[in-house]
Amino acid sequence: MKGIVFTEFLELVEDKFGLEMVDNIITSSTLESGGIYTAVGTYSFSEMLQLLTHLSENTGISIDNLLLVYAEHFFSVIENSYPGLLATYNDPIEMISSIENHIHVEVRKIYPDAELPTFEVVEKTENSLVLIYTSSRAMHHFGLGLMNKTFAHFNATATIDLQKIKEDGTEVRFVINKN
Repeated sequence: MKGIVFTEFLELVEDKFGLEMVDNIITSSTLESGGIYTAVGTYSFSEMLQLLTHLSENTGISIDNLLLVYAEHFFSVIENSYPGLLATYNDPIEMISSIENHIHVEVRKIYPDAELPTFEVVEKTENSLVLIYTSSRAMHHFGLGLMNKTFAHFNATATIDLQKIKEDGTEVRFVINKN
């Protein structure tokens, strides 16, 4: 997992819960990196899982809800760092439906060893989209948060229904209907 995901996560934890919480979740975890991350480094997903688990235990907020909030924060990083990517699109349905064939292609140019989920477009109309998300990491709520912020970015709203195809969350159907 790319370091930017860790550095931004810890920045969000500090902003929302304080530096003491950052220290607490790092020291409570067994991290090969020692909790020291660089944006361009690559780290084990198990480290992120430990940090999320300890943050959840300390705050009483579910991991899914933490991922949702984190994704909304991470979208602002994308907005600030890659405005040209977002400017390519005029509509949230178009942007979300292009995750696999455009956005992830661009991510791989910057981070060639990034391990990204897949998003298969099953059905697409002007106002609706059905996607199948597949990832061994089961971070579907991170995807949901990015989708929510995509609609907000375009001053639009949508109903996004998340349906677990596999109980462990490694395969999920997103049914998106633009309001």
